[in-house]
Amino acid sequence: MMRIRRRDFLTAAVPALLGAGGCALSKSASQEKKSGRVLRFAHFTDIHMEPKRKAPEGLAKALRHMQSLEDRPSLLITGGDHVMDAFAAKPDWVAVQYETFRTVMREHCAVPVRYCIGNHDVWGWNKEYSQTTGQEPYWGKDRPIHEFGLPGRYYAFSEGCWHFIILDSTHPSTDNYEARLDEEQFQWLQNQLQTHRHQYIVIVSHIPILSAAVFLDGDNAKDGHWSLPKEWMHLDACRLKDLFKQYPNVRLCISGHLHLVDRVEYNGVVYICDGAVCASWWKGDYYECDEGYGVFDLYEDGTFRHQYLSYGWTAAPDRKGEV
Repeated sequence: MMRIRRRDFLTAAVPALLGAGGCALSKSASQEKKSGRVLRFAHFTDIHMEPKRKAPEGLAKALRHMQSLEDRPSLLITGGDHVMDAFAAKPDWVAVQYETFRTVMREHCAVPVRYCIGNHDVWGWNKEYSQTTGQEPYWGKDRPIHEFGLPGRYYAFSEGCWHFIILDSTHPSTDNYEARLDEEQFQWLQNQLQTHRHQYIVIVSHIPILSAAVFLDGDNAKDGHWSLPKEWMHLDACRLKDLFKQYPNVRLCISGHLHLVDRVEYNGVVYICDGAVCASWWKGDYYECDEGYGVFDLYEDGTFRHQYLSYGWTAAPDRKGEV
């Protein structure tokens, strides 16, 4: 079987007329190489930083690899799960993980960074194991908001004729968490799409809105029926799909969480689950996916190109295959 690290994922979406104020349109969107690139950015998701497992060396190598590309990205977008786990960790260990991450980024990252919150970035939701009450400063999602200097748990920004919407996928449930948008965030997303209807849209979420890989991560076909955890893919995927249908300028949804790479296209929107920098939590490859990151090229005609690049990491011999 051909491995993920050998694949290029190339996508050319059909451009749609967006009206006055929109991006320049092209009658030939099928060309693999074309001028008019607006932005090249890297997407690092599921880093899972801690001082062990050679994780700091791994992230540093991924950053060096990305920044040494002949055609170097001008922006880094992260996809969540920056630390190994703050969800069920005690305060001192959370501080160590975040400080380790900050140190590596400060010493090795020379491009601007935009952050997306992942479930493992949230501090203390498992109160039993984290030994928290919920009243601590920066408890819950306030921790990654504080650590990364975010304007909020979800936010947006523009790069030329492309508009980026960074979502918050993780919400508490009775026994753990689930993947969806809260109502406040959904209404904000609607307003963003309406306001920026003359720009092409990229949506970044930690957990996939729609994925094929979610079916292949373990034994999910039990007793003759597919069974998917509520944490693995957005429960409101149909609602979001219906919303996107109203806005043909929505072109691309990027996620992580599964540590696998896939590409699904539905109703003109491309959904890419973009692997993991740490692959199998720094123990080696995870199923068919090596340690890697995504590189995206966005063009002024609303098309894009995606590659998943392996950066040549080798897990420590005494860690690979460890449970």
